[in-house]
Amino acid sequence: MKFSTRIISIFFLSIIGGFFLSCDSEDKDNPSGSTPDNPTATIPIPDQGFVSPTTYDGMTLVWEDDFEGNSLDIANWSHETGTGNNGWGNNELQYYRSQNTSVERGHLIITAKQESFGGSQYTSSRIVSMNKKQFRYGRVDIRAVMPRGQGLWPALWMLGSNFSEVGWPACGEIDIMEMVGGQGRENTVHGTVHWQNDGSHAEFGRSYRLPSGTLADKFHVFSIVWDATSIRWYIDNVEYNVIDTTPAQLDEFRRSFFFIMNVAVGGNWPGSPDNTTVFPQHMIVDYIRVFQFD
Repeated sequence: MKFSTRIISIFFLSIIGGFFLSCDSEDKDNPSGSTPDNPTATIPIPDQGFVSPTTYDGMTLVWEDDFEGNSLDIANWSHETGTGNNGWGNNELQYYRSQNTSVERGHLIITAKQESFGGSQYTSSRIVSMNKKQFRYGRVDIRAVMPRGQGLWPALWMLGSNFSEVGWPACGEIDIMEMVGGQGRENTVHGTVHWQNDGSHAEFGRSYRLPSGTLADKFHVFSIVWDATSIRWYIDNVEYNVIDTTPAQLDEFRRSFFFIMNVAVGGNWPGSPDNTTVFPQHMIVDYIRVFQFD
């Protein structure tokens, strides 16, 4: 989720009756199962997908959020709201609102809607752990299922904790997971880093295509393993990308980072929604876990 250098500030469901639907069996005319009067009432949560272990040899679990209860834990997360600068630096179309975040049945749900608000035609949510939960090194596992549709752009990512002092890209950015919707792209996860090299933006990334299905069909676990010399990306514990971070110009990645979870609508990468895009759409997160080396 490329971040604009011009953005200088970062702050300022439910009855399913034990009946879980997989995305493959959704009503294609109403994939959310919602109604106009209660748009978050029956969001289907898949009951299939990869589950990561709760322990790793040589590592200790230092933080997790399982999204229990009925509201976002403010000890872990804050909301970013509004349209940012130049659509959050990417010409995105949504207005971020806290109302598009819900916590239910042990899951975080970020909902993207087609609705007029604040001069935008779409709304969504973006949560950050800045000044609350930030880490240097370790393994991060996030179990989530993605939305679907042209113009949807969900992301699970990180920015350097010194963002407010040095800006982007000098703070560094680690994209644990990005997906762009539509045009047959929903089967591909992207893992990328951004940094500053000699005063200019630099980036490195690779992608992984599922052998079958899409990232919206069931849960997958998106991970990084990060230490003083490298960052490695995984999906369902399959490694698909690695970067050597020992060069001096990648010093950003030897500092602490905080987390961001959001669903953008439109923007430079995915393009705009079209008449094939069905709203509302949901990114559903089961848990985030951070392990650090013993």
